[in-house]
Amino acid sequence: MKTILHKSETRGHANHGWLDTHHTFSFANYYNPERIHFGALRVLNDDTIAGGRGFGTHPHDNMEIITIPLSGDLEHSDSMGNTAVIKEGDVQVMSAGSGIFHSEYNKNADKQVSLLQIWVLPERKQVTPRYDQISLSDLEKENEFYQILSPNPDDAGVWIYQQAWFCMGKFSEDKTRTYQLKNENNGLYVFVIDGKVNVGGNRLEKRDGLGIWETQNIELSLTKGSQVLLMEVPMRF
Repeated sequence: MKTILHKSETRGHANHGWLDTHHTFSFANYYNPERIHFGALRVLNDDTIAGGRGFGTHPHDNMEIITIPLSGDLEHSDSMGNTAVIKEGDVQVMSAGSGIFHSEYNKNADKQVSLLQIWVLPERKQVTPRYDQISLSDLEKENEFYQILSPNPDDAGVWIYQQAWFCMGKFSEDKTRTYQLKNENNGLYVFVIDGKVNVGGNRLEKRDGLGIWETQNIELSLTKGSQVLLMEVPMRF
């Protein structure tokens, strides 16, 4: 088993006043040649957007973009004609494919919105752009990891054009759980949204990340109050 640890304080950081953002991997003005990606996981941004502010219309192509709000309400609009608001407990996916334009704004003027935005490199390029969002309320399992994303449109959660699986878990009790990789050529990136987790002798705290590969089973010891995102992605693509 191989691992790479990214402590929260080592992430790239920029504060633009309206946007306070941390980058696990190289993004925008943050560049670290040793932190370009973890397999097909290209971007993991931890954003806080001020009330009424946001990202104006801008383009994307050939990228799978996943947005997970942690608090507040984010309003999305795109060139496919979609307008929607996503909030804590939702997940949004956008396959940029052959090209789209979209904007993202904090729906509320009086409070911040906090979110994770994740980019995954696709296995297919120039696909027809697509958009989807769902509530996770029907998928949630108490003190267990539950799937929120996969490559299969008929599976639980949203889907993307990549052999990737994401799981979330909130733990109100101390628990030990084992994650089994779906594909032996994949790796797992563990991101601690809140709380404390021990993985393979690595003690992770809030906003720490750990990449793991060349193994099939990964044991996680989770403390009460932990919230964790697991991202299984191809290491070769």
